[in-house]
Amino acid sequence: MDDLELRRSLPGNLPQLFADDQVERALDVALPAGDVVWPDPGYPQRQILLRPAFWLSDEPVTGELWAALRAAHPQSGLWPVLLDETDQPWAAGQIAPEPVTDVDNYLPTAFMSEVWADWAEQAAEEDHDDLAPFGRDCPGPAQRGASLDDPGAVADRHARALAPRGLSLGLVAVERSADVLAAIGWQGALNHNEWTAPLAAVVRGWEERFGARVIAMGFNTLDLSVAAPPISARHALHVAAEHWAFCPDILFQGPGTLGGYAEEIRGKTRWSFWWD
Repeated sequence: MDDLELRRSLPGNLPQLFADDQVERALDVALPAGDVVWPDPGYPQRQILLRPAFWLSDEPVTGELWAALRAAHPQSGLWPVLLDETDQPWAAGQIAPEPVTDVDNYLPTAFMSEVWADWAEQAAEEDHDDLAPFGRDCPGPAQRGASLDDPGAVADRHARALAPRGLSLGLVAVERSADVLAAIGWQGALNHNEWTAPLAAVVRGWEERFGARVIAMGFNTLDLSVAAPPISARHALHVAAEHWAFCPDILFQGPGTLGGYAEEIRGKTRWSFWWD
């Protein structure tokens, strides 16, 4: 069966949602009206997938629904994500999903080191002060943070805070929230990194060390909840270095120095990123 035939053979709104392995996932939480989203075969992308990338609600949803779906994730295997549709045509399928298995091929340490080395090679000598006290020398990933609360509870609070913006709901068949970046076909950081899987690997590391969870995404934005943020100035500075390698724009089009940015994230339980 070719791609077009498969598309025609599937109902428009699946009562169970497809996972990467084509296993149907049952969900006990009642969903609003919505539909599955297929990658547009006419949109430039790396591969044509013979399955929906995710499910998308027709209208904005509440933070309470997000929290209920997050709590159901261990059984359903479907991670909820709030999606800003103001400038991202999610429903049009302008997405480029990558196999979640590709995320396993990347190490956050290697990604950070590569970004840092590329910058050090191209930056002028006077620009090295922007990343003081590290300069040309990549410090590697920071130590884990001390948990302030349950990661799920922190995620629910931030989803409730973001939902009033009028965000739609996406449901993605992934085992962990970080993998949403690759599975959904998000391309918000395309100007920084051609592939999304390495960025998902970085977020996996933050899940493990800082209790981070993916909450919301826009055309070029990403919001994470954080249950174990850096508290000390020294720790925040090290985490700020990781954030810079992940998303340089937050520094160079923000406070301008690692020290300034470190003060912005110190003790904060939400990390927001945007790419130019």
